[in-house]
Amino acid sequence: MSTFAPTPASSQRLAAADRDHVLHPHTVFGRPPEPFIVDRAEGARIWDVNGDPYIDGTCGLWQCAVGHGRRELAEVAAAQMSRLEFYPSFWDYSNEPAILLAERLLRLAPAGLGKVFFTNGGSEGNETAIKLARLAHHSNGQPERTVILSRTSAYHGVGAASLAATGLPAMKEGFGPQPEGFVHLSVPHGLKHGEHGEHATDILVAELEATIAEIGADRIAAFIGEPVLGVGGMVPPPEGYWPRVEAVLRKHGILLILDEIVTAFGRTGHWFAAEHFGITPDIIVTAKGISSGYIPMGAVLIGDRVLKMCEGTTFWHGFTYNGHPVGAAVALANLDIIAREGLLERAKAMGARMHDALAGLSQLDHVLEVRGLGLMLGIEFAEGVDAAAIAQGCREDGVIIRAGVGRVVLSPPLVISEEDADTVVRVLAERIRAAVPAS
Repeated sequence: MSTFAPTPASSQRLAAADRDHVLHPHTVFGRPPEPFIVDRAEGARIWDVNGDPYIDGTCGLWQCAVGHGRRELAEVAAAQMSRLEFYPSFWDYSNEPAILLAERLLRLAPAGLGKVFFTNGGSEGNETAIKLARLAHHSNGQPERTVILSRTSAYHGVGAASLAATGLPAMKEGFGPQPEGFVHLSVPHGLKHGEHGEHATDILVAELEATIAEIGADRIAAFIGEPVLGVGGMVPPPEGYWPRVEAVLRKHGILLILDEIVTAFGRTGHWFAAEHFGITPDIIVTAKGISSGYIPMGAVLIGDRVLKMCEGTTFWHGFTYNGHPVGAAVALANLDIIAREGLLERAKAMGARMHDALAGLSQLDHVLEVRGLGLMLGIEFAEGVDAAAIAQGCREDGVIIRAGVGRVVLSPPLVISEEDADTVVRVLAERIRAAVPAS
């Protein structure tokens, strides 16, 4: 454990140094924010450098399934570093933790997935999946099948292809022309279809079929989608959406890439959200919860159909830290904790507890929807509600939540206590009730 104990003077110096020298994601050039400097964390709580405690209602960036400060994960990392800190996994090189992790992931995953390609995180995973899908068709004698179908409000990363697949225009602004070959469908959210919301699945599937007909199935490589929209607002799809989408894709020979970067490893109450929706993707992309964020790690699980299509083809693709032995060792120990402590069932129970406690907010005129699946919860507001102000108010009250445009979301560690979960709900509900939409 660090021996650093911040004083008021050192905290002020750190804040000044941060403003002067650190460029944070999603901040404005030349207008550095006052930094919120996290000093330590344990379970579902964090403390800033001033010693003030907060309940972590967002799991950082949704990664910390087993909670903060798990000493056993630090000990596993130290032991692996002492034995083998790193050696590449290119060509025929490998290491025991990576091999064992691949075995474990394929045992936990839905049937039909045959190999694992390791990455360092989600953006790399989606870049890999998109290249794999295109390569599979190319290897199968259909090089013209390159188009990737995605969706509005989707978030798939910040690489070239993963950003092109992302359906959030603000994230692309100013970065120049995007790669071609990406087509975005409507957001899978019943609320966005107004009076036709109860027929959202019919509408969305009809749009998918029409889009395939317009483009030509013989030009489409894959459809990529999050099982539940994450950055887009923790939005579960309308009833029956995924099985019907899968059936359409299968009919046309289009591969299904499931972006489970947020949803895998317990967040929805299952090892993979694919289980909840009863679908069998061709590729599953994971990161975040695979190691609970204790070390950067990700894995792409590749289906037998893709492997057969690529048989005999060289995969000219890889990252320096593929199959990192320390990351793999920590991931194995992390998966052990999730299984041993029953965190899949806990996610279901705690998610239902928090959702039920928040559901009454939907009666407010300025709340459009309270939604969720497992420990993924979102609240959508009417126009004029300042979601950022609600999040800031919650933080002043000792609770960390995340604000988006017109919404707030929750995704606490799967180990959050009932007491802390109830506090998160109470604080958030108070702030929402007090919110007054701008006229």
